Amino acid sequence: MPLPDCVALLLQGGGALGSYQAGVYQELDRNGINVDWVAGISIGAVNAAIIAGNPPERRVERLRSFWDRVSAGLPDIWFLPTDGVREVAHLAAASAVTMFGVPGFFQPHFLPTLMAQPGSASATSLYDSSPLIGTLNAHVDWDLLNDGPVRLSVGAVDVESGNFVYFDTHGPDRVRIDHRHILASGALPPGLPAIPIDGRHYWDGGLVSNTPLAHVLDHQQGDMLIFQVDLFPAEGPLPLELTDVWSRMKDIQYSSRTRNVTDQYLARMKLAHAVERLLAKLPPDMHDAPEVERLRAMIPEGAVNIVHLIYRSREWESGARDFEFSRATMNDHWLQGKDAVSAILHKGDLIARNILSGKSAAFDLQARDHMKEKTT
Repeated sequence: MPLPDCVALLLQGGGALGSYQAGVYQELDRNGINVDWVAGISIGAVNAAIIAGNPPERRVERLRSFWDRVSAGLPDIWFLPTDGVREVAHLAAASAVTMFGVPGFFQPHFLPTLMAQPGSASATSLYDSSPLIGTLNAHVDWDLLNDGPVRLSVGAVDVESGNFVYFDTHGPDRVRIDHRHILASGALPPGLPAIPIDGRHYWDGGLVSNTPLAHVLDHQQGDMLIFQVDLFPAEGPLPLELTDVWSRMKDIQYSSRTRNVTDQYLARMKLAHAVERLLAKLPPDMHDAPEVERLRAMIPEGAVNIVHLIYRSREWESGARDFEFSRATMNDHWLQGKDAVSAILHKGDLIARNILSGKSAAFDLQARDHMKEKTT
């Protein structure tokens, strides 16, 4: 597949579902698709940091090491391959995480919340996220992350102002990212504490937007191919039971209207093309008019093709799927991510045609041999 100036990998938040993103990256890497820009929220920020903070030949190995570490407390035990048995095992594993936390990620506070000093991390959260600091330091080269070739963007929300903030290693507002920025992006209350950075406190960016798509599109320069990896589908069936309501509620809350952002971008590109055609019809003596120059400067440069890769929940998974860190489920998510990329590349000729023609479009895989395309 021919590649444009920039290939971007965008990773939603979704806790334990993040191993799906690792599988996506592994398959992209296996097919020789190099990522120039990786942006993430919450667990997506963790995966993004590992990708940007390692040389290409070590990224998959480091992703596997991280996910093996955080799933070590609930090893891969063989269960009978029936949905009923898997559902029981799934809920039991999620319950264990609730009680004991996740190795190398978070753990219950030593002091109960009601006994803690007001304003402290123990008083304002249920778990201590400091174990993640050591895990990140063991898996990320921070100098490479900040000074290397891959751009990294992670999103968080300022607790006091409510403003959404991106920490970015490139651009005019670049910052030097360390473990604090990654922890901040994943500090989902009330489970995890706010993270202080330079006098401000930050929570999980998913509270405002669980996808970095708008940020990347707002900073587009030249032609782009975007792989948008969503861990919560916007569309889903009508719930039939209370457990279904819990699961569907999370889908709607954290899907963050990815398709809506995409549709708005494509509509904006259609308008830009219409303006371009109109400007071309102006008489020569108007081409350099200030008003025309300002209008021309507002037209985006380059085409963008967006490929949606969306995690689809298993029948046995519940609303607890984002904090069920068993090894068996982690491996299942990882494999689904690899399969999703294989299915997309199976229809890669459609994407390649757009890249070569300079046309913007969004692709949504619905089945292995059926890919829906929206174009400008």
